[in-house]
Amino acid sequence: MEYYVGELSRPYLRTLSLMPENQETPIHFLKTWITPEKYFYRRNHFSYPMLSPHAFFLPITGEVKQTLIFPYCYLKSLSSKSVTMVLECSGNKRSRFSPRVYGEQWEDGAISQGVWKGVALRDLLNMSGLNSAAVEVVFEGYDYGKRTDMEGIFHYARSLPMEKAMHQDTIIAYELNGKSIPYAQGGPFRLIIPQWYAMASVKWLKQITVIDHNFDGPFQTVDYIYYPHKEDDIGKKPVTNIKTDSIIQQPLSYTTLDTGVHNINGIAWTGYGTITDVELSFDEGTTWKRAKLRKDTNQQYAWTFWEYQWNVEEEGEYTIMCRAKDSTGGVQPLEAEWNRKGYGYNAVYTIKVKVE
Repeated sequence: MEYYVGELSRPYLRTLSLMPENQETPIHFLKTWITPEKYFYRRNHFSYPMLSPHAFFLPITGEVKQTLIFPYCYLKSLSSKSVTMVLECSGNKRSRFSPRVYGEQWEDGAISQGVWKGVALRDLLNMSGLNSAAVEVVFEGYDYGKRTDMEGIFHYARSLPMEKAMHQDTIIAYELNGKSIPYAQGGPFRLIIPQWYAMASVKWLKQITVIDHNFDGPFQTVDYIYYPHKEDDIGKKPVTNIKTDSIIQQPLSYTTLDTGVHNINGIAWTGYGTITDVELSFDEGTTWKRAKLRKDTNQQYAWTFWEYQWNVEEEGEYTIMCRAKDSTGGVQPLEAEWNRKGYGYNAVYTIKVKVE
């Protein structure tokens, strides 16, 4: 990790690519509940879109009783709600899979947390009125470009089943951390989906279309699918909810420490449910010790900070493992569920340190 050395040292985003721009949050160095916008990770499939004044008008069409177009100012005048939540790329930690898989080689930083403010999607859908034939809701962004695996130009577009579209905390957001959503984070309108990986939270919303069938766009049926086998599609299933996961923020792996007491700390998060325990092991998983949790019980979608005071008296090399558990019974496994596109890595987090 590089630093700027001045009056206050500060971390920078870790760059994976610039065209399109993909950058990681310096997650090991942030201790705040809310990730400052300048440290929010960035995940793009295409170059940033050129937005016109039309981007400040959001239409809802398709299987609705009346097509409506919501101007930005009108949307902001409606009853709003704020949701504090983890936003995690489904490819976070992809570089940890073994065997290795192709794709952006994210380490631990394709994750951030913010306060998103907007209007409940179900309120807008109810204003338009849903036809009885409505099956899914499609969200199309202004970003578009070519894919390497098929001919043509594609907008980034995804759909939600009606149940998730009508979830009370699924919102059309227009603010992040108390300010208008930055262009780089998908403003002026961005879909925000709690509990699911961030591929569902479509940026730069262009239009919303209610359809009477299952959407088959490539970012729905080709990408963001768990393919458990390298050579065939048997057993494939869609990527949806965030898996129970955690990281050790400090110390970093392969750090040299002295004997004495050290504060081991990190974060844990999950999709459905809430984090109930974080445990650490110093003997390759034979025994586990509970960490102290620090969380906001009023924010069900937020991450949990944890810490453990480790008193180490003997010199040597140590492996430190941590795992999170949630209220639905979710627990980090010793090995991640391998899939050929590298989604949903959540194996027990492991670092090595040397004490001398």
